[in-house]
Amino acid sequence: MTVGEVMAELESLGNEQTKKTLLRHGAVEPFFGVKIGDLKGLRKELKNDHDIALALYGTGNSDAMYLAGLIADSEKVTEEELDRWVNEATWALISGTTVAALAAESRHGLALGRKWIESEKELIAAAGWQTLSHYLSIADNDGVDTNEIETLLKRVSLEIHTEPNEVKAAMNGFLISAGSYLPEVTGLAKKLARKIGVVEVNQGDTACKTPDALAYIEKIEKMGRIGKKKRFARC
Repeated sequence: MTVGEVMAELESLGNEQTKKTLLRHGAVEPFFGVKIGDLKGLRKELKNDHDIALALYGTGNSDAMYLAGLIADSEKVTEEELDRWVNEATWALISGTTVAALAAESRHGLALGRKWIESEKELIAAAGWQTLSHYLSIADNDGVDTNEIETLLKRVSLEIHTEPNEVKAAMNGFLISAGSYLPEVTGLAKKLARKIGVVEVNQGDTACKTPDALAYIEKIEKMGRIGKKKRFARC
């Protein structure tokens, strides 16, 4: 498929109800309103076509940008491309899911996560924490620097309540990911989650709720799934 053919297919798959839902979650025009499930269907056809992924992301169309993240080649993607993508992301789903998950699967994930969390731009800083969360969900724990994760968790406990909305949400997610995927820090994550308490995130005109980190980690514990990894960050 050519880029033009993909865009035509995306337009045909779009619907107004999905568009209204995505707008409530912060989506930014232009986009057609394609369901994630339909984007995954196109992923099977396009596979890891990195050149088309770059072109689709460059359209600025939210549906195309999400699809780009699904089909980009994690082994080919460069640090410069990921940096450009996170800077061009139009809203939180693109920066925190499309870009962050791809970054985590690439060899640049850890370095970019560290870099992005220091950004003064809300979406980029949030994407940094989300990249680190995705990284912990798939990385071999033998290669994870436990001391670094403990330091980041302590930083979260000190800063989370004063951060912008998207960064708060991403930090809360990192707390959950660290406690769930890295057994060595589960105890510390639970202790800090208890200290942090309720994290107030404005979810706008949606039914979304901010997860209670302590309850979430304890649920994973009861299920016997602490340290259980995913195969891929992208979904």
